[in-house]
Amino acid sequence: MRLVEAVASGPSPGRAAASSTGWARLLRSAVFRAVMLAVALLGLAAAGIVAAIGWSAGRDLVTATERVIAQDLGQLRQIHRSGGPDALTSAVAERSRSDGPMLFFLGPRSGQKRAGNLAALPASLASGDAGGTFAYPARGGGSRSAAGVLIELDGGVVLVVAHDIEEQRGLLSALRRGLIWGLGALSVLGLGAGLLLARHILGRIDAISATAGAIMAGDLSGRVSVRGTDDELDRLSGELNAMLARIEQLMAGLREVSDNIAHDLKTPLNRLRNTAEAALADTRGGPAWREGLEQTIAGADELIKTFNALLLIARLEAGAVDGASAVLDAGEVAAEVADLYEPSAEDAGFSLEVDAGGPAPVRANRHLLAQALANLIENAIKYSGAGAAGGPRDISIRVRALEATVELSVGDRGPGIAPEHRERALRRFGRLDDSRTLPGTGLGLSLVAAVARMHGGSLRLDDNRPGLLVVLSLPRAISSEMGRS
Repeated sequence: MRLVEAVASGPSPGRAAASSTGWARLLRSAVFRAVMLAVALLGLAAAGIVAAIGWSAGRDLVTATERVIAQDLGQLRQIHRSGGPDALTSAVAERSRSDGPMLFFLGPRSGQKRAGNLAALPASLASGDAGGTFAYPARGGGSRSAAGVLIELDGGVVLVVAHDIEEQRGLLSALRRGLIWGLGALSVLGLGAGLLLARHILGRIDAISATAGAIMAGDLSGRVSVRGTDDELDRLSGELNAMLARIEQLMAGLREVSDNIAHDLKTPLNRLRNTAEAALADTRGGPAWREGLEQTIAGADELIKTFNALLLIARLEAGAVDGASAVLDAGEVAAEVADLYEPSAEDAGFSLEVDAGGPAPVRANRHLLAQALANLIENAIKYSGAGAAGGPRDISIRVRALEATVELSVGDRGPGIAPEHRERALRRFGRLDDSRTLPGTGLGLSLVAAVARMHGGSLRLDDNRPGLLVVLSLPRAISSEMGRS
């Protein structure tokens, strides 16, 4: 049995008009558009839920009404089969005396009814079990809605069993109005939340933009405020502050490097010029000129060496160094470099002690790793002589494979470097006052530090008690890869 439900349509929700009083920039912001898109999607989802709830509630009411009508209709049919027309008339008359929502009509299609509480046969009902809805006059005036079924009996008599649905229609209308008003309130709240959220985020973005503008104007000390909420903008602000601190540090380092270049390269350039002038002024002629040219070439070679070291450091920090890395044994590289520098160390009165230990696999550029170790050994030979008189004259080279890293250390017995000067010693041209009288550029440790950073490692200076211990730490590779590299 199917019943066609007639439900009055409810009011349609209105759209909230956005105010454009001075908030044009906010309304054009990407944040506001994103929030409005989310609100629109939420509104569509809510509208779908409203429609589903209305449909489900209406169907439940219709099903309940159909069940009551079917129950009464089945009972009356049974009475008619067992007791005949008179028993049916009595049963319909008895049911019609109730003030409930059930409605009945028994009688011929044209003529006076025999029983029932409907005044007349509903003209809109067709015969059969399909049923339908109709309006009937209410007792207090006006009309009410009902749904019912009309069946044909013997002798042209029809029976109508119906149920008043005015209350159900009112309940459904109230439910739909409530859902629609709720949807409207949700849209308004979403719009307000979008405006507030966009205003909040734009305020913080404006603060970031203001800091960026100040930095572009030359104030590298500016920082983005962090509110301590640990949200995405706070984390972004923290990352930006770290980046700004790094930029400020690099700029300070650049200024320091520029000053050091001007200071440390001015002397050799003046020395070259003085050598050339002295050679020209020498009365010996050709032999003096040749000697002056040889000294000039040697000085130029030192300058070229300095600029090559600066270029290599810059390329290392930019990741522009050619040559693929491979998994190799750091102990073997250390032993090869030690063999190469052993004669120089012996000439200077030092002994090289190599302790490679077990396998120490690292993924590295072999040439750069060897050059880094060579720089450390050269520094140990050059700077440990002042503190070696009357004491141990050994330079130790050790390689240790730890759980996650491989440490290559070069230790000497010289004067060492005080803890407060170690960071300065790792900078470019970072020569300490005690070492400025010795030949060198002050780029050796900074080059080793650049090699360490390129390989994801680090460089640190420790106390060798006595002397300096320089430790190059690199990530440890998997030993099984060595055979495949």
